[in-house]
Amino acid sequence: MRAGLRDFGYVEGKNIVIEYRWAEGKYERLPGLAAELVRLNVDVIVTQGTPGTRAAKSATTTIPIVMAISGDAIATGLIASLSQPGGNVTGSTFFNPELCAKRLELLKEALPSIRRVAELLNPDNPVNGPILQATESAAKALKLELEQFEVRRPSEFENAFSSMVMRRVDAVALIDDPMHIANIGTIADLALEKRLPSIGFLNLPNAGGLIAYSANFDEIHRRAAYFVDKVLKGVKPSDIPVERATRFKLLINLKTAKALGLTLPQSLLSRADEVIQ
Repeated sequence: MRAGLRDFGYVEGKNIVIEYRWAEGKYERLPGLAAELVRLNVDVIVTQGTPGTRAAKSATTTIPIVMAISGDAIATGLIASLSQPGGNVTGSTFFNPELCAKRLELLKEALPSIRRVAELLNPDNPVNGPILQATESAAKALKLELEQFEVRRPSEFENAFSSMVMRRVDAVALIDDPMHIANIGTIADLALEKRLPSIGFLNLPNAGGLIAYSANFDEIHRRAAYFVDKVLKGVKPSDIPVERATRFKLLINLKTAKALGLTLPQSLLSRADEVIQ
């Protein structure tokens, strides 16, 4: 986002000041942190993920809020529509339910023999409802059985993956969540240790996971600067259409596939935007 701000002539410490607040994955802290920023009377609040955006929206109806990214902002009630978001929220969103359903299709294509798939999720994230509906529908069509494993804290990942092994799941699909994304290294290591093929957000294969199908969050965060610039120049958030991520990338870690003893279809490898050797 800093790079994006520089594109618009903003340099931190010179003509813009950024106040950071980080909940360290503890979503119950978000309302208090949002309230702190409101008391500082900042000109705009930039949020990451649905929980942070919801906390900011609850804390203020007047300070503009820019979603750097939020999963399905319409379904979660953060905005009224893409073209006319209403209220004080604008920014970028992506339709997470369809994305997570597509991941199951790719997982089944990569591993045709799988039958049971674990869904790793944070139950405190309100975006889960529409996602689980979409993935259940996709799983039924693919003849897959889904089982949810909940992780609210980094300390809970070990137990979750041990439970997956006990439940004899064949693979694990990650549901996007800021706390999980921040701990992607732990997730990838545990998936490999437990010999579970994994699919999820874009940085999963680089951390050692198997497959990623996701929007490019780096590009989206850079784009957040566009919305910040509009707001700082006096445009109301309700007059700035929310953008929907439309470009998605497929990444595959072939080294991880070999470590798991898997041979992936050439048809899938040829469609990948990047294959990590």
